[in-house]
Amino acid sequence: MSVHYQNFQEIEAVVAGFEACTTPKDGFTHLSHLTVATFYLHTSTPELAFEKMRFGLFRFLDHHAVDRSKYNERVTRAWLQQIQNVIEQSDSASSLVSLTNIVLERLGTFRLTSNKDYE
Repeated sequence: MSVHYQNFQEIEAVVAGFEACTTPKDGFTHLSHLTVATFYLHTSTPELAFEKMRFGLFRFLDHHAVDRSKYNERVTRAWLQQIQNVIEQSDSASSLVSLTNIVLERLGTFRLTSNKDYE
């Protein structure tokens, strides 16, 4: 397994950059999305994680003058479900750093490809 993060501070920096919109729009990669979503799921309920992600994505898009049509609620929910599935299959005693690295390893190159992935 490749290690993307060594410590909590590295994950916290990605989340903080997203929330403060200091991350450039091109710098918020697929792996960054997965990192933030894993953080939210690890630190709150799935529904609250969805709300935080949704609100954060709208704020990020608005800040970077990107049309909100780029946001897709079904896709956001589907990704959060995929991440939640990975978390549930992992050791419940795993740290956020371990969980995030596992999520990135398993889902980093995965793409939602059909409507069945969104349901």
